[in-house]
Amino acid sequence: MMLRYFIVLFPLIVFIFTSCSDSNFQVPQNANQIQPLLVGDSIPDITVSDIHGDKVNLAAESTRPTLFVFYRGGWCPFCSAELAEIAKIEEEIYRLGIQIVAISPDRPEFLRQTSNELGIDYTLLSDSPMDAAKSFGVAFRLDTETIEQYRQNGWDLEERTGYDHYLLPVPAVFLANEMGKIEFQYVTPDYKTRLDHTVLLAAARAMADSS
Repeated sequence: MMLRYFIVLFPLIVFIFTSCSDSNFQVPQNANQIQPLLVGDSIPDITVSDIHGDKVNLAAESTRPTLFVFYRGGWCPFCSAELAEIAKIEEEIYRLGIQIVAISPDRPEFLRQTSNELGIDYTLLSDSPMDAAKSFGVAFRLDTETIEQYRQNGWDLEERTGYDHYLLPVPAVFLANEMGKIEFQYVTPDYKTRLDHTVLLAAARAMADSS
């Protein structure tokens, strides 16, 4: 009889455990507590959306060398400045055989707005549910005070993402080779600090030279 109950309940236990493991409460409450992917790790098999709302699988994209950039959104002036800096070295990155993919929680319509405003030609992707940011280990939850401060500044994250999770990615850069393995990463909890584009270009050249 006990065995019968165990057999019946075991799938339910697995379901509950899996649901809890995927829930937002495990996302760090502080940007300093994130645990990002490291050099040697593989790009996760996660699907996001492009500016048209079409699905894009990040692991599939990694069958060629790829620069992944996580940014907070087009509303963030520091992010906009970073995207513009990357645009300056865009052609050099392409000549190295590396594609550029920038990912944020912004919905596709806001990606289009950012692309038009900044004149960006490289790929912008929407990670509104924050599945990619979680998988890369760069997601964290905003505190109530910061959420209210952003609202007062006119930055409505719920409108931008379509979700009320109030999660953001810390600024992060990952360079992955054609095998989908990370060869370089730069992650900073300080959203005001970004990787210098000359350093990024040097890292891209090093990866291209090693392939």
